[in-house]
Parts: sequence; C-alpha cells; structure tokens
Amino acid sequence: MKKIKISPSILSADFSKLSSEIKKLEEGGADMIHVDVMDGHFVPNLTIGPPVIKSLRSHTNLPFDVHLMISPVHKYIKNFSDAGADIITIHPEATDNLIDSINHIKNLKKKAGVSLNPNTKISAVEKYLDKIDLILIMSVYPGFGGQKFIPEVVSKIKMLSEIKKNKNLNFDIEVDGGINFENSKSVIEAGANILVSGTTIFKENSGDIKKNIETLKSI
Repeated sequence: MKKIKISPSILSADFSKLSSEIKKLEEGGADMIHVDVMDGHFVPNLTIGPPVIKSLRSHTNLPFDVHLMISPVHKYIKNFSDAGADIITIHPEATDNLIDSINHIKNLKKKAGVSLNPNTKISAVEKYLDKIDLILIMSVYPGFGGQKFIPEVVSKIKMLSEIKKNKNLNFDIEVDGGINFENSKSVIEAGANILVSGTTIFKENSGDIKKNIETLKSI
C-alpha cells in the first residue's frame, strides 16, 4: 500500500497562536507543514514572509513545505531558504528561467518543487522532471483557502503519474486545493502521494486534528 503523506496548510490555522497550532499538527501525525506565501501580485492575497517562517522554525522539527506564490520569485528564494524552508515550490510563470531557479534551490541544499495551476500544462515542466523533487498540482486557482476542488485536475495527476512511471522518475506528486474526505481517494488513486489540506484538517470533526489527519491517511 502506498504511503500517503499529509502536509497541513497553516493558512487555515489560528494565526494568533501559530506555534501551538503547529505543535497540534505535529502531535496529530502531520508529515510536514505547508506554508502558503502570497504576494498580492502573483495571486490576489497577502499572507506571510520569511520572518514568520523563521520565528516558527524552532517550534517543530517537521519539514517546512513552502509554496511561493510570488513574482518575480527567483530573488527571494534564498530568503526563504535562510528562514528555514525545507521544500521550496515555485510557479513556472513566476520566473524568467525555470531551470535556473530550480538549480538555485538545489544549490541551497533544499528540495525543489514546481507548482502547476489548473490551467498550466505538464509540458511547462516535463523536460525538467528529472531535476525536480516535487510537483504540486493545484486543484483550485491559488489565492485563497477554502475553495472548491476542481475535479478536472485528476486526469492531469494520472498523466503525470504515468510519465513518472514510464521514465522511472522519483518525484513526489502533491495536490493542494479543496482536498477533503470525499475527493482525496480519487487523487490518491490517480497517483498523488502528498495531500495538502487546510480547512478539512482544522475544521472537520469539531477541529479534531489528529482524527482528520488519520482519516486522510487511511483513505
């Protein structure tokens, strides 16, 4: 049976007590912490930057899975690396030279991820898949938490999984956007092995984080 990892999005956490929320996620069985960084330019929302990540770093040993929705992204990669990011995921549309940005992340000894929006084709990254540690498939248009899952992305996950298998590649397939107990089975069956979830983990079952993480892992 494929091991499914859960990367809870702190976008749905209580920002007045982030350190204790992260502790709950760690105790609840989270595999990593998903940090959504938005600049109000590449996406229509503003969230957090390197100082917040740096301040949280000492509160957990879990990897920080940092999704940069900022443009231009290249010049900020080192700031997030220095702040404590373990995985740095960028969008092809946010850099003038995708492979340069991937190599920059790798040279900083971090895992490199590339995110594909619902309308971004796999061809945007296909020739670099052997250099990438993680592909993040967005199942909503990025910018805000709590959006409804776009079911059409399941075919993209299947296609990416087939390419991975046929070329004997070793990257993770992560899915983010509207993931819940009902649709998670379809993305796992399609080939995803990391689920990002915010609202479901923090709000379902009266906020029982441990139960919600265990449920997502067992689907």
